[in-house]
Amino acid sequence: MARYRNIIVTSFFVSLVTLWLCRLPHLSWYNQAAAFSSPASTANADLDLSRVDAPFVSWPLARVCKETTWNPGVVFICDDNSGGIGNIRNYILTCVRYAIEAGAMGLVLPRIRGRSSNDLADLFAEHQPFEYYFDKKHFTSSLQTACPEIAIYKSVNDIPNAGKGLEPEKIQPITYTKRGGCDQRELNKHSDRFGIEFRKHMEKTSKENKFPFPSMEHPRAYAMAWGVQFDIQVYRDGPEFVSTFGGLLKFRKDIMDLGLKTAKYMRQYATTQGTTPPDKPVGSTNFTGMHLRSESDALAFWPKFEQQSHAYLEKTRALQFHAAYLATGNETEADKLTEIARSKYLIGVMTKRKLLEAYPSDLKTLDKLTWDQQALIDYIVLLECQYFTGVSPSSFSMNVAIKRHTKMDGLYTRPWKIGREDERSMLVGSYEKYWEDWLFMFDSIWP
Repeated sequence: MARYRNIIVTSFFVSLVTLWLCRLPHLSWYNQAAAFSSPASTANADLDLSRVDAPFVSWPLARVCKETTWNPGVVFICDDNSGGIGNIRNYILTCVRYAIEAGAMGLVLPRIRGRSSNDLADLFAEHQPFEYYFDKKHFTSSLQTACPEIAIYKSVNDIPNAGKGLEPEKIQPITYTKRGGCDQRELNKHSDRFGIEFRKHMEKTSKENKFPFPSMEHPRAYAMAWGVQFDIQVYRDGPEFVSTFGGLLKFRKDIMDLGLKTAKYMRQYATTQGTTPPDKPVGSTNFTGMHLRSESDALAFWPKFEQQSHAYLEKTRALQFHAAYLATGNETEADKLTEIARSKYLIGVMTKRKLLEAYPSDLKTLDKLTWDQQALIDYIVLLECQYFTGVSPSSFSMNVAIKRHTKMDGLYTRPWKIGREDERSMLVGSYEKYWEDWLFMFDSIWP
């Protein structure tokens, strides 16, 4: 009888464990990412890569890593970044791409250059840990699943056999290839030769300085210089790589949760505004997302408040939307735009702070975040809106628009058509001169 009872109890627990395991793919995006490790796994998958919580599709990166000639003992450092999320995100991704091309078998977990809390124009405050923005576990597991050759170290001192005297060498990719352009901002059209030229550099410096060639016994660290964030023509690796590579950098969970909550609150607010279009159900949740870039550090040639606000509100009216979410760091002009929208267009405008005033616990969570971390909430809501209006050449606006663009054709989305709007976004700006209007940035942004 006791034996029979033990069998029953064992069967019960086995059943519970089985049910729990079956639910794991729904609980963790790490398992979802592992599920998309081959072209066949994504052939019929309904993937919206524009979402902030989209699973990581690993096979395009794994394919690139399989083609790489690896150099043991070579470690890359990607800390020399600065600016807002658009700049920092693109810097880290570009640096990691160069590290793979160089065959680096080590990567120091990137740090994020902070912004001064006393002077927001000071972009070179103390470094913050990777988790300041991003999910460390997701980054390390996703990168090492696709590229198992790469070890990730917490710091330079954690590199095996490095000792305390390992001084990283500062490198800049422009010095390894002859680009032949007439402008210092010329993109690296020879990025696929970087690995070859970089190996020549390691051989040359080893001979000149009488150093052993890098190896696991004699590691050497290389720190990517500032300014490479818009350096690579991203589509050289193909649309499937471009559409998925940015998935390495997933926002940390508390920020993502608050951003998605804010988007939900915005949809609820939209149902209370104006009359709905004839072809929409009563209580439409549609809203436009607006990025107003008119802070004091905006450059003189960028579109001014009048041009941005007029274009944004006219587009919202043309869409027959009666609600708009506004992302901006300029509170004075946010109030100004809100009043124009209400009095002239009958459009209700909300910011993250105004929305969260009705939810004290969420507002408290927002207030714990720094200025740049709060911008991630805007980033998430702008990915969630029905239509986005931003400004070129803001890297924040460009990043949002290009990320949203991946919904058009999924894994094989073609490049954004510069100077045009797609079905999901519009960027106000000048599109006459490739360099002066900073159009080169469109060719170098990872969605």
